[in-house]
Amino acid sequence: MTQEKIKIVTTNRKAHHEYEILETIEAGLVLKGTEVKSLRQGKVSIQDSYAIIKNGEAWLLNMHISPYEYGNIYNHDPLRDKKLLLHKREIIRLATKIKERGLTLIPLKVYFKNGKAKVELALVRGKRKYEKKEDIAERDLQRELKRKYADKYRE
Repeated sequence: MTQEKIKIVTTNRKAHHEYEILETIEAGLVLKGTEVKSLRQGKVSIQDSYAIIKNGEAWLLNMHISPYEYGNIYNHDPLRDKKLLLHKREIIRLATKIKERGLTLIPLKVYFKNGKAKVELALVRGKRKYEKKEDIAERDLQRELKRKYADKYRE
């Protein structure tokens, strides 16, 4: 039994606030050499990125990987579209859900799993303003209750 080694590079922290996450899926990333080196240094942003299905293939757009500082003429374009590695069946299933329900595919995390670059994608629906306010109110209430009971049992 082998143990998986996972090293998280970056996360999309605003995703849980901005979107209602319906389902998650893991996909591989097709990267060039200097992109991998830059990714290992943590110089990546997935804040405004999203995934699309085009010609039966999944693509990740607007993921910014800074050019590798020790690279030369072989450095990459920081906003190059990255191909996602998914099974054909998964791509078809995601494409139908996106078309039917008006959902979006966004990255939640980028990480290395056993030396391979992976991205955790989420099928999401955008939250409305009042839903965000309800979430904040619920979180504050839970925090207040936790604080209240912690003080009560501390005495």
